[in-house]
Amino acid sequence: MIALLQALSDRQWHHGYDLMKDTGLLSGTLYPLLMRMTDQGLVEAEWREPAQPGRPARHAYRLTAEGYALMRDLALDAGALSPRAAGI
Repeated sequence: MIALLQALSDRQWHHGYDLMKDTGLLSGTLYPLLMRMTDQGLVEAEWREPAQPGRPARHAYRLTAEGYALMRDLALDAGALSPRAAGI
């Protein structure tokens, strides 16, 4: 979860495939984690239309304010995240 919080720390929209590359998490770990974090209000998800015609729509994910606050709390409490991700 910490690696995913750090990957989402820029508060931009990210596709699952990019998150798998950034975190090293496999899809069987990443997507259930994203679903749980969405249910907990830490991450928001939305369908994004494809940039190229003929491609399917994809989910994109980003941290909510609650998710960002959790990421900062974890970084400050445990030093678990890089200073850049923590906004320090």
